[in-house]
Amino acid sequence: MNFDLIIVGGSYAGMAAALQLARARRSVLVIDAGQRRNRFADSSHGFLTQDGNSPAAIAATAQAQLMAYPTLKWLDASVVSASKIKAGFQVNTAQQSYQAKRLILATGVTDQLPAITGLAERWGKTVFHCPYCHGYELNQGPIGVLAAGPLALHHALMLPDWGPTTLFTNECFEPDAEQKAQLRARNVVIESSKILQVSGKADVQLATGKILQMAGLFTQPNTTVNSTLAEQLGCQFEPGPMGDFIQTSASKETTVPGVFACGDNARMAGSVAIAIGDGSLAGAMAHQSLLFGQLSH
Repeated sequence: MNFDLIIVGGSYAGMAAALQLARARRSVLVIDAGQRRNRFADSSHGFLTQDGNSPAAIAATAQAQLMAYPTLKWLDASVVSASKIKAGFQVNTAQQSYQAKRLILATGVTDQLPAITGLAERWGKTVFHCPYCHGYELNQGPIGVLAAGPLALHHALMLPDWGPTTLFTNECFEPDAEQKAQLRARNVVIESSKILQVSGKADVQLATGKILQMAGLFTQPNTTVNSTLAEQLGCQFEPGPMGDFIQTSASKETTVPGVFACGDNARMAGSVAIAIGDGSLAGAMAHQSLLFGQLSH
């Protein structure tokens, strides 16, 4: 089956791209594996008109609005491979192949949390990575930063704006003298004992036997791009503080002409609001590339 554009990934960035293209009356296929990054969270914040709504509700409303456009088709499936062909690109699910003139990768990323007992089951509920998304709801209560590496310093210096902060170095990161001075200036407490587990709401149990009760915890997961499609197509990647992401130009085109990328798989950091903006830009630029040729190559 042939389309003007295929979008791999139907979360916020992918749907935002699809909206621009459907409104341009282009034939669009969205193929989605149903693995939104924030599916573990009970609420989403920082996106105008949707602040506090559940991620699932935001996504469901967006999909329903998209399906009103007659040139858009939606497929619940995983894309297992992609390749360049004479007419553009071909993507393959386990059941069928699809072709398009342009391809947008919005596959998102997977978070790999520190190996601390009790952390994973609290992810998105009382354990987070984005202060702007979840810091306000902690109501200025005590906040813990669980270090997974040097990026913990950035977290620890930011979070006092949301509540009194303790940096748990957990034998993963040891601030130097200058960094300790920065932390002191922000009234951050440094706790160097190893963490045994997280229990209760967000209680940190240390190897010393001490238990510190926190309103919420923040950590720095490593991220990996979902799917190997970008690699299969030959797209270049950029290193980020949490993991590699797909390199794009200002127009969201990758290093492979005709392939665009948006959302968390093409940024070093993001949120629902940022993903939607990123996807909207990718959709518009992919459409213009059909009209005027390649935008950045």
